[in-house]
Amino acid sequence: MAAKAVAIAQQKGGAGKTTIAVQLGVAWTAQGYRVAMLDVDPQGSMAAWYGLRKEAGIDTPLFASDIQGWKLSTEIDRLKNDYDILLIDTPPHAETDARVAVRAASLILVPVQPSPMDLWATKPTLDLAKREKSRALLILNRLPSRGRLADLIRARIDAEGMPVAKTALGNRSAFAASMMDGKGVVETQPRSTAADEIRALAGEIADILALSGQRAAE
Repeated sequence: MAAKAVAIAQQKGGAGKTTIAVQLGVAWTAQGYRVAMLDVDPQGSMAAWYGLRKEAGIDTPLFASDIQGWKLSTEIDRLKNDYDILLIDTPPHAETDARVAVRAASLILVPVQPSPMDLWATKPTLDLAKREKSRALLILNRLPSRGRLADLIRARIDAEGMPVAKTALGNRSAFAASMMDGKGVVETQPRSTAADEIRALAGEIADILALSGQRAAE
């Protein structure tokens, strides 16, 4: 069965796109899925993380490619037969590469931090997904452990009928710390709350994509 493409997109920079992409990729790989990671963002953060992983000699089926322009669509088609999930980290603007990724994806993940500015910035991404007839899902990211703002953001999302994942990610340093070593939090702190959160999110998305029968081990 052809791979499911998942694009991580958000018009506002600094929302945590690459962190979520990397953490999901490692979590899915640990669960037996064959994962390909495409870095479309010119900043190249995902490719830099993967470089650390290779230098450390970590044995993993994860694959990363830094590719832009007209080759992107061809690369996506080429990889679909060899992997279960394609994770695409897109630029923080509605550039051609972002549109190609959104068009090719079965699901668009849109990270949003608990702030009005981040919530407002989701609209162009959701509009892009709608134009390309792609399904979108908001991911609440870097939620504080307490405070009214997160509740207010959730209420606004619900009031506007925006699609949002049940699983939210807390404001946890463990995510960034794991990436400093070219790893994911399920590898560095497998029993942590952060690891529990990313595994829950990975499972929720896998259910949405109906991936339960596509594990490499099967």
